[in-house]
Amino acid sequence: MFSFFKSNPSKKLRKQHDEKLEDAMNAQRNGDIQGYTMLTKEAEEIWAKIEELEKQQA
Repeated sequence: MFSFFKSNPSKKLRKQHDEKLEDAMNAQRNGDIQGYTMLTKEAEEIWAKIEELEKQQA
């Protein structure tokens, strides 16, 4: 009945994912390839969590 009051946990993770990708892009532009690689890996881990959450909700 009041399901619209519940927070969406994947929304917060999507925001974190977008921020990591943006940080990775900036690192790559600045020539920090190692930082880019680490940030991209973290973004992929967050995306895996998002997919798992959405699979459970479906």
